[in-house]
Amino acid sequence: MTVLLKSRVTDVGPEVADLAEGGVLILFAEGSPPELAEVSVLHRTEEGPGEDAPQPGASITIGQLEAKITAVGPSAWAKVREIGHVVITFNGSDSAERPGEICASQVETDQLVAALKPDATITIVA
Repeated sequence: MTVLLKSRVTDVGPEVADLAEGGVLILFAEGSPPELAEVSVLHRTEEGPGEDAPQPGASITIGQLEAKITAVGPSAWAKVREIGHVVITFNGSDSAERPGEICASQVETDQLVAALKPDATITIVA
């Protein structure tokens, strides 16, 4: 297994739970503007991000919650590498609607909300 990204949650914006209940997660590296922090999970990278973008079938783990990546938008991984930002949509789609989006398999949204807490680890492995 190759770790493409390992990051630790440092803060969870007050509007994150509402988005997560709809299957949407916005990640932003620490230091994002306050208006973005409200809707974002702020994180600090511990390993990676790797040069190559994850491919469908790669695993994403948030705390104890695991999903499979189903699609990666053409600019999604570049944004992760440049500014630690990505939108992950847990909709199981095999094509990303937006260029900066990563799609993953559907999850129980209450479990996603519960997993999003400071000090949780987010890992993407191929």
